Amino acid sequence: MRQLLIQNQDDGIHAAVLEDGVLIDYASELREEDRPGGGSSSLLGNVYKGKVMNVLPGMQAAFVDIGLSKNAFLYIDDVLHPNLEKRERAVGKQKPLIQNVVRVGQELIVQVMREPGGGKGARITTHISLPGRWLVYMPEAAYVGVSRKIGDEAERERLRVLGERLRTEEEGLIIRTAASGVPDSALAEEVASLREVWQETARQSQQVKAPAVLHRESGLVRRVIRDMLTTDTDEIWVENDDILVEMKELMKQSPMSGFAGIVRRSEQAAGLFVQFGVDVQLEKAFARMIQLASGGYIVWEETEALTVIDVNTGKFTGGGSLEETMYRTNEEAAELIARLLRIRDTGGIVIVDFIDMEEEANRQRISQRIETLTRGDRSRCTVVGWTRLGLLEITRKKARFTKRTARGEASESSCKQRETQ
Repeated sequence: MRQLLIQNQDDGIHAAVLEDGVLIDYASELREEDRPGGGSSSLLGNVYKGKVMNVLPGMQAAFVDIGLSKNAFLYIDDVLHPNLEKRERAVGKQKPLIQNVVRVGQELIVQVMREPGGGKGARITTHISLPGRWLVYMPEAAYVGVSRKIGDEAERERLRVLGERLRTEEEGLIIRTAASGVPDSALAEEVASLREVWQETARQSQQVKAPAVLHRESGLVRRVIRDMLTTDTDEIWVENDDILVEMKELMKQSPMSGFAGIVRRSEQAAGLFVQFGVDVQLEKAFARMIQLASGGYIVWEETEALTVIDVNTGKFTGGGSLEETMYRTNEEAAELIARLLRIRDTGGIVIVDFIDMEEEANRQRISQRIETLTRGDRSRCTVVGWTRLGLLEITRKKARFTKRTARGEASESSCKQRETQ
């Protein structure tokens, strides 16, 4: 049983996905009055007309005013052409100096690729990308990419050929995993729709002065339909009439229109997350120390530079050999960690200190297990491998800055809800 829940509270909107009662995905969009224009706390994916305020040759970067309290950071790679082959033909393999590419006072169309947080301003790019349910439209990328998660080579080739046919010479497309098996006509309609959004954004840029917002990324309800609603969803629950109406209206406009009939409104006074036990699971998921069912536990520490996870046997003594006990604890921890990376929206470098095991085969089984479990993650997650000190290194795409509040405690996490190659 797969259930999608959307809860509207005073602090914002929260969404959760349950699989047989177990929380497997979570997203929130908090209301913050100090955000430009108020409303949604999310800036990721917004497109702005910005003005270059400072160029830093030593950092190969520039600071751009996009109307936020802190200037946004623009790195040289995010100014050059996104297609590596075209870039090298234009400027050579050696990167040009940032001062030869942008200048103070120059106006640029940019997109937020990592939200401000931790004392840092937003990171921006001139490589605009507009995500749809089945593909990502890039107005100036000049290439087609197909999700690596589509394993059928014949289907990959069909989508690649179709993508080349649908795009113009300068446009680029990334075909998402969800596009597998989708008819050509439906993909063509989505390309046309996203192209129209970009054309309107470009027209608006000619009419306003920097800094200005040109395009806002979809709100959480629309993103939930696009990214979290899957074809195996059995129930959709909301607890607010406004969300119910918005959900059904947005579904009518989306490829998931057939699911409007399973949207239900809860009448429980306690709230959806209490009714389905999500609050309890969230409190455990965002705790520093998290118990394993066997009696072991993990300790989760987040810093600005990386996330460190320590695995311990705790009260679990096992019933076989020491090696078997260590492996079983590590396997249970691996399954929990893969799920929590998604729920906590953890990004950047992740170092896991599993319990030491003597057999190399067991270590490889653990890394392969995490690699298998993270394949369904919307954000790119890579199991790099074991370090010389016996630590497992993982990286996960980092972009969004959010706050999770549980019983008065706040935690920060980040990630980008966009599926790439």
